[in-house]
Amino acid sequence: MPGHTAVEIDGEDFVINGARTYPGREWRGQRIEGLLFNARMVQAIFDDLNPDTRQRWAYPDTGVWDPDRNTSEFVEMLPEYRRHGLLAVTICLQGGCPEGYCKNQPWINSAFTAYGELRPDYLGRLERILTRLDELGMVAIVGLFYFGQDERLFDETAVRAGVDNAVGWLLDHDFRNVVVEIANECDVPRYFHEILQPGRIHELIEQAREITRNGRRLLVGTSYRGRSIPGEKVLAVSDLALLHGNGVTEPAFIGEMVARTRALDGYRPMPIVFNEDDHFAFDQPVNNLLVATESHASWGYYDPGPGAGGLGARSDYVEGYQNVPVNWRINTDRKRGFFSLVREITS
Repeated sequence: MPGHTAVEIDGEDFVINGARTYPGREWRGQRIEGLLFNARMVQAIFDDLNPDTRQRWAYPDTGVWDPDRNTSEFVEMLPEYRRHGLLAVTICLQGGCPEGYCKNQPWINSAFTAYGELRPDYLGRLERILTRLDELGMVAIVGLFYFGQDERLFDETAVRAGVDNAVGWLLDHDFRNVVVEIANECDVPRYFHEILQPGRIHELIEQAREITRNGRRLLVGTSYRGRSIPGEKVLAVSDLALLHGNGVTEPAFIGEMVARTRALDGYRPMPIVFNEDDHFAFDQPVNNLLVATESHASWGYYDPGPGAGGLGARSDYVEGYQNVPVNWRINTDRKRGFFSLVREITS
């Protein structure tokens, strides 16, 4: 049963089981205590319900796609991620682009039916992951919606039902190691439903925060695309600020994004978390991760792979954590660079 790991917030810090994360840790004069180093692993429950595109994700060694194998290989790697100091992963009920970056998304990857009901096979894979994270003292940032897949739900009523059902399921199963991300990059102008767009998504954040079991609710926010900062209405009702570093080629701008977020009228002390950034340079004295850390903002690794962009199934099976089929091992120089630096910072 879940219940080993509970995540809470105290001001700008994350607290797990009553203690700030990385307790007492400092690194190069920076306070690490309270941060939440994380990685984007949104394909961990991926499947494709479109028979016309499913074969794109076939494993090179078997010639078929297998969603349970994908989840099993991810779960097997979680202790290794934790050993390197990682404390959180982002999962999404509608995944992310399985080719790194996408314009069109003909595949169907959604834990929701058209009416906002939950698909049991997706929930089974999600439960396996959340249970293992719970055992390891780790946190899941659970995203609900992704642009390009949100149109799989019929209408706004279905979207609202999806929020009720997903958050209710997490609470009913007593997962306390979860932060809810309503939508990935709500300000990308590709969301079909208006309520998932910046002008109204605060309504869904409020809805999710009002769902309780025995007086307990989940922490909730929504993310914005690279170089953007949250809207004031969103920030006013969120438990944390979720930013993305994509497009930030000058690391100093990461610090500016944090400062601008803290200067917003709706801001009050809360954690600022980058839970997606596709810039690396982990062997350099200045990079996005280090600047975020200096600003006491948590940073998240997004690895789209070196050949992202519509390649279909990968014959070498060694690309990033976004590409399907995913190789969840720490098997490339880029992955090793990230995990080595996190281990150095947090050890």
